[in-house]
Amino acid sequence: MEANLRWVALTAVAPVAWGANYFVTREFLPADRPLYGAALRALPAGLVLLALRRRLPRGAWWWRSAVLGLLNMSVFFVLVYAASQLLPTSVASTVMAVAPLTMMLIAWPLVSERPRPAHLAGAAIGLGGVCLMLLSGVDTVSLPGILASAAAMLVSSFGYILAKRWNAGADVLASTAWQLTAGGLFLLPVAAAVEGRPPALSGQTFLAFGFASLIATALAFVAWFTGLRHLPTGTVGLIGLLNPVTGVLLGTVVAKEALTLQQLGGLVLVLAGVVLGRPRPAIQRDAGRTAHRRYPTRVRNE
Repeated sequence: MEANLRWVALTAVAPVAWGANYFVTREFLPADRPLYGAALRALPAGLVLLALRRRLPRGAWWWRSAVLGLLNMSVFFVLVYAASQLLPTSVASTVMAVAPLTMMLIAWPLVSERPRPAHLAGAAIGLGGVCLMLLSGVDTVSLPGILASAAAMLVSSFGYILAKRWNAGADVLASTAWQLTAGGLFLLPVAAAVEGRPPALSGQTFLAFGFASLIATALAFVAWFTGLRHLPTGTVGLIGLLNPVTGVLLGTVVAKEALTLQQLGGLVLVLAGVVLGRPRPAIQRDAGRTAHRRYPTRVRNE
């Protein structure tokens, strides 16, 4: 059980960092440069991890890195950047809380993980809490912002499950570096063609990009993909509910967004959903043995 809790704690780093990044993006990064914003988040993070690991893709990992980089980094980062600029921090982060249920449903056919009743119940309770937070305290909500956030949730959920399927037996640090580097390289020429010159970076903007790239991307994605390897998908998805919790708390405490009793009740429900979906030791051992049988060590040699 201690090992499970350590994996849970490590995985939780990712949604907390992502929830904080909504605030950083909205407050400190240029609102009219989503493509450059996404590229400057992905590429430096990928190059830092690549320098640490010093390993290039081999075999199937060349095209896998391209596919995962496009889904998990390029498209996802652009959509999240747009949602962060169009929506209050609390709202932008809460829309992503539909992800646990989406990930469970995608994981069922792709990695043969049947969702446990506790996971489904936790997702339902967490989603109810999110609805309470989303439907209170905000006078006007941008429809394009909501659509961007929902699209980001769908794209990333599919990409994360693909990463879980393909990452079995692969080096997490290296595969994360490849995805981020590929995603950043995809974005740079598109950003140059659409947005022109890169944005000017003041000291404050440089520090904000540093947080977005090194903490909310490099560190967060290594933690997230490590969690996907060692924990059931349902558990990881529910840990992701800490994203909206962090976004709401930061939006309230730092950005001075309204926090009502209804939103507080929603936060309690979200946390209850996370607790309900915590991993059980026996199931975790079984999941690990099943993954080992399903994905042989051939991945290491690709």
